[in-house]
Parts: sequence; C-alpha cells; structure tokens
Amino acid sequence: MRQLHTWTSILVIVLASSTGDVLLSHAMKQVGDVGELRRRTSILTVAIQVFRIPYFWLGVLAMTAAFYSLLFALSWAEVSIVGPAAAALTFIANAVAAKIFLQEKVDHRRWIAALLVAGGVVLLAL
Repeated sequence: MRQLHTWTSILVIVLASSTGDVLLSHAMKQVGDVGELRRRTSILTVAIQVFRIPYFWLGVLAMTAAFYSLLFALSWAEVSIVGPAAAALTFIANAVAAKIFLQEKVDHRRWIAALLVAGGVVLLAL
C-alpha cells in the first residue's frame, strides 16, 4: 500500500509541477520581455503586471500543490526514490506539455533524453 501512495504522490508531483510550469510560462509570455519592460519602467510596474495575470496565480497554486505532494511522498518513501523519479518524470512531462500546450519546438535531442530518462525511471521502479 505504501508503494501505491508513493507513486500516486509522484504522479501528482509531476502533473502539478508541469501544469505550474506551463501556466507560469503562459503568464510570462503575456507580460513579454521582463528585462526590457523593467528598463522602460520600474521593477514595481513589472511586478504589478505579472501579479495581475490569473495564469500566474494558477501556476503558483499548481507549484504549491506539487511541493506539498513532494512532502507527502517523502513521508512514505526515501528521497533516493522520490527525488529522481519526480524530477525525471517532470522532465518528460514538461517536454510533452511544451510541445502540446505552448507549441514550442522540441528538438530530437530532447526527445531522446526524455526516452533515456524514462528508461531510468523504469529501472528505478524495479
């Protein structure tokens, strides 16, 4: 049963973290070039613009859920399992989410890396 809890929490970590990454990326694309905006205005203006975007807050909420899921997972399993599995699967999920939701170009090297990481997770789970 503990194994089920561990892998369920890892799945929640991966989904929440990837969702948070996509939402924060979408929010920052709406803001534009933060460096240029800061040079033209002030850091306070940049912060206000970022904080007005609902996707930013949804991304923060998703990342918060990922963090608390990580804490739950660490209460059920060792960090030597949870850390690498969550990081590796998040890498894969981010590549897929970048391609699907953000329409980013994901080159073949990243897909090969994702496959190798997936193989590592399978070896870790055995």
